[in-house]
Amino acid sequence: MEIEKLIEKIAEEVYRKVAAEMGNTPVGFASGAFAPASSGNTSGSKNLAAFVDHTLLKPDATSEQIKKLCMEAREYRFASVCVNTCYVPLAAQILAGSGVKTCCVVGFPLGAMTTRAKVEEAKEAILDGATEIDMVINVGAAKSGDWDYVKKDIAALVEAVRGKALLKVIIETCLLTDEEKVKVCALAKMAGADFVKTSTGFSTGGATVEDIKLMRQVVGPDMGVKASGGVRDYKTAMEMINAGATRIGTSSGITIVKNETKPGTHTGVCINCGLCSQNCPTGNVNIIKNNY
Repeated sequence: MEIEKLIEKIAEEVYRKVAAEMGNTPVGFASGAFAPASSGNTSGSKNLAAFVDHTLLKPDATSEQIKKLCMEAREYRFASVCVNTCYVPLAAQILAGSGVKTCCVVGFPLGAMTTRAKVEEAKEAILDGATEIDMVINVGAAKSGDWDYVKKDIAALVEAVRGKALLKVIIETCLLTDEEKVKVCALAKMAGADFVKTSTGFSTGGATVEDIKLMRQVVGPDMGVKASGGVRDYKTAMEMINAGATRIGTSSGITIVKNETKPGTHTGVCINCGLCSQNCPTGNVNIIKNNY
């Protein structure tokens, strides 16, 4: 009962804050911060590719497709490659020395397996070379209001990966009410996770700007927020980042970063892309002294 009361209190506080601030300047480019891909929401990165988890999670993905994914990630210097756990050894081998992280999903895509099964899957993935773990919560437990189970499930993964890998918590926003989203994000933060993540991409919906804003409000400025599911173009990626996302999970990373430099795709806000010296290549932004 104590944890339920605490979560209810957090939810009430977040709702008040969101109501007051949701219409204000969003976190991200518009507020002058081009957030880094690692976690949190502080300035530092100048490269949109550094936001991208280059992803291939289809059940029929082949080893050749995974190899191609990893080589693309090396070329474009994405934040990570995200694969199913069976491909972690292959991805880690190809990505070695590149600076691109090896990410994998655990308890994917349903999250309905036991906590012990998730923990063992995460431990094996780390031994195989994974440095980032994206776990799926037990959505049914959340829908049942069993918040103690949800927190313990997340906390067990936090403990299993501590000091070895980052942990991202997939909350599957399309299946949750706003109140449930707030509660799960609060629990993920309380448990010590590094990120909250919108979606698996295998359910009824993906990331939305509204969900990213809500999640950012809950976890604050120092925890990562990953937008995943349905982010397929530059415009959508930028909307997610402006809303507070610090990672983008997508299979369309190349399309997104290529479109970044096309005329008419910029938002009219300087993003420190580093592509200009005196003039913005799009002609849409006045260069501000000391931006580069």
